[in-house]
Amino acid sequence: MVDRAAPATDPDQATPGTTAPTAAAAKDIVVTGARLDAARAAIQPSLGATSYGITNATIQALPGGDNQNFNQIVLQLPGVVQDGGGQFHVRNDHNNLQYRINGTILPEGVAVFGQTLSPRLIQSFNLLTGALPAQYGLRTAGILDITTKTGFTNNGNVSIYGGSNGTIEPSLTYGGSTGSTNYFVSGDYRHDDVGIERVDGRRDAIHDKTDQYQGFAYVDHILNDANRVSFVGGYANQYFQIPNPRGLHAALVGPGYAVNGRRDFLSDDLDERQLERTGFGQLALLHDAGNLTVQTSLFARYSALTYRPDMVGELLFNGQAQRAFKQDFTAGGQVDAVYRLGDAHTLRGGVLVTRDRGASDTTSYVFPVDATGAQTGGPLTIADRSGKTEWTESVYAQDEWKLTPSVTINYGARFDHYCGYRCEQQLSPRINGVWQPAKGLAIHAGYARYFSPAPFENVALTTVARFVGTSAAAPGTQGAVPYAERQDYVDVGFQQVLGRVTFGVDGYHRRSTNLVDEGQFGAPIILTPFNYAKGRIDGVEANASYAHGPFLAYANLAYSKAQGRNIVSSNFNFDPADLAAISRQFIYLDHDQTYTGSGGLSYKVDQGMLSGVQLGGDLIYGSGLRRDGDVPNGGKLPPYVQLNLSTSYRIPSAGLQLRFDVINVADHVYQIRDGSGIGVGAPQYGPRRGLFVGISKDI
Repeated sequence: MVDRAAPATDPDQATPGTTAPTAAAAKDIVVTGARLDAARAAIQPSLGATSYGITNATIQALPGGDNQNFNQIVLQLPGVVQDGGGQFHVRNDHNNLQYRINGTILPEGVAVFGQTLSPRLIQSFNLLTGALPAQYGLRTAGILDITTKTGFTNNGNVSIYGGSNGTIEPSLTYGGSTGSTNYFVSGDYRHDDVGIERVDGRRDAIHDKTDQYQGFAYVDHILNDANRVSFVGGYANQYFQIPNPRGLHAALVGPGYAVNGRRDFLSDDLDERQLERTGFGQLALLHDAGNLTVQTSLFARYSALTYRPDMVGELLFNGQAQRAFKQDFTAGGQVDAVYRLGDAHTLRGGVLVTRDRGASDTTSYVFPVDATGAQTGGPLTIADRSGKTEWTESVYAQDEWKLTPSVTINYGARFDHYCGYRCEQQLSPRINGVWQPAKGLAIHAGYARYFSPAPFENVALTTVARFVGTSAAAPGTQGAVPYAERQDYVDVGFQQVLGRVTFGVDGYHRRSTNLVDEGQFGAPIILTPFNYAKGRIDGVEANASYAHGPFLAYANLAYSKAQGRNIVSSNFNFDPADLAAISRQFIYLDHDQTYTGSGGLSYKVDQGMLSGVQLGGDLIYGSGLRRDGDVPNGGKLPPYVQLNLSTSYRIPSAGLQLRFDVINVADHVYQIRDGSGIGVGAPQYGPRRGLFVGISKDI
């Protein structure tokens, strides 16, 4: 991997056709680059928010290393709950996550299963949550702040990784520099016979293959000591088969319709597919001059989702089949600045403007039915095409006030306005403080007012009235467009460092109006937002870590309770009986999990005959997501533990690294979802035991 701190001083390492910098010049470039990196980080620090971080070295020590999906790494952080389809939830919120790359916002997309970001591009990342400072808004459950790799040493590696489930994953990374320009690129391809979680607990999945391509590039150019321009871009093209349940017959479990006289269809033979594509680019100019640092960024992202149904099979099993295409294009600009007014005050402010254009093109195949629901004719086609544009404008200002050497207060506010399917706005005050009463001890407390619009790209565009009198008629015909969620959030915690041990506890209390949730309604795997009129989420997280030389260990445990009452938007998607029950009482959110845990350890041998060997393991624990019971989401699934192990061996003289990983060592069969609950789709199971090997070679 590329280490940005190491300058290229060997003329033989220069890119052909260029002149290699002298040792002194290369050193100046490295020093300037490191100083600009630090200046950029100072624009948006955590300042009292709860922050959990992972470095590239830790990623490599985890089972799978950088061959695993990014979401699997995030599951090792406190309070992160595993869900199906590659989703995860921070503090029992449904998505509401914001990704930033080198300080610039990455707009959201319409992808469901696909992973836009590869761990290969990450030098380090932090998950910020709790009472966030004013620079963070719109998506507030968690900020995934990624710092990318950059290159100076003109090298990289090629690798191939694979094993169980027909997995094969070749990849290439390379980074280097020429003059004042630095760059890093990566690319990989992945094939897997289990692309989406299995719908039953069996080892072999039916119709669940995936092919995924990803590419990433980073380039920066140091203009002078005070200015640097950089570009980040990536593209992913990911194809998924939708896994089939076994042994079901439409004639027995379907609604009883017929297509050209045919009434039966075996579920094993279904052929449903989903294609997800996304591309993004970010261009940033960083200016650092004495007390003032400013980063100005332009960004854009295009994403598209195509769902291809099994026409006859879905008509016989569900009474409808939908061929769906959804796309979204977002572009915008972002300015963030910090001004050091003196020893006591540091001022920060910024502006964000985005334009989001979404479009949907759905062709539905349905049966005409009478008042009793009986089929009255052959399949007919209903086309539903629409599009919408949303503008969002945000501005914030805050002051980091150092009252005493041990007490810092950060206070400020932000104003957010958006106008799309509806127009809303809010002024959101923020304040938090950090007190360090003794060496190694930091106590923080904060309050934040939050404003989170429903994800624009996922708002349902279906015209409900067109399906009245058909087999695809919605349970209801009424329902408002989703509202923005408004929250009051209080967070209190501490962190203590005692020698090589670090531990902390953090508690939070949140009350929401128009709490945003999402669910799958219909055959296409597309999430649709809706609101509970009131929401309440409370929890506590505890974490501990130990690091000494080649040994690292960590453990996390979280408790949370998340509930909502009275659905007030997208009501047409819900059974009237469920709506009535939810209007009278708080129910658990479908993604609520009472207890969540994770842990891991690694040890690297750095001397003797086994020098270069690294041993490690990690685990995740969940007490179970919700399922239906006496009331919607009233039950819960059984608890589970998944243990993974890893061994790697580095041979420096040959530039080789070998690794062997075992996923779900005990082959524990557990359900992530059972198919019941508000807005929940098909059942989903955790991975079965898998054996994987990899080899990488420096180039």
